[in-house]
Amino acid sequence: MLEDLAKKRAYIREAMEYAVTEDDRAGAEDLLDIYREDRIGLALLQEFYSYLPEAREDWVREIRVVNRHRGIFLLAAFTAHDRYLYLVSSEGLEFQGSMADGYLTEELLDFFGYESAEAFAAVCAAPDSLAVYEPVQMDEDVCPACHAEAGELHELGCPVELCPWCGGQLIRCSCRYDQLGLDAIGSEEELLQFEAILEARGRIPYSREQRPSFADDGWQDDFEE
Repeated sequence: MLEDLAKKRAYIREAMEYAVTEDDRAGAEDLLDIYREDRIGLALLQEFYSYLPEAREDWVREIRVVNRHRGIFLLAAFTAHDRYLYLVSSEGLEFQGSMADGYLTEELLDFFGYESAEAFAAVCAAPDSLAVYEPVQMDEDVCPACHAEAGELHELGCPVELCPWCGGQLIRCSCRYDQLGLDAIGSEEELLQFEAILEARGRIPYSREQRPSFADDGWQDDFEE
């Protein structure tokens, strides 16, 4: 909701009072303004200013995309002193250390498609070649709810995902109940059963044609059950 984003921005500005020098405050504020309605960018900024990695005054000059897959972003926060890696999604955020270390767990290397730890380290060694992270709400090729890219599957439960049986919104139609022969899904076992049936039917990946024309910050409320 817009109110929630406003609270995040207010919290970040308050944290900046302790983290950013007066000379650097205008630059830090300008970056915050770029991501003022972007949950991914705001999550990173809130985390950075809440837990300064080096426990000293510093500020985020820009955010760049190291990798992204299935709505999960590996972002680099460029500061005056270092570059820091963050794993960010609609579900949360995890700090991944300094980019100079060039390290990811084996699980994340595999998830993002790196052939080896050395391949990822090579990417980290050329940070200036990375694209600047753009607010996702401005990109029609990104789902505004779960952040899947065009051609990728939605996060299960995403309000934008279409039903492969009737073509309506998957979280609102009755097809999931019809397929299970139930009036409601009341357990994790039933949810997993439906997910298997859905996968067998063939889930519909995200495309820009699915994007709601009113996809602003509060649009998700119209699809909540």
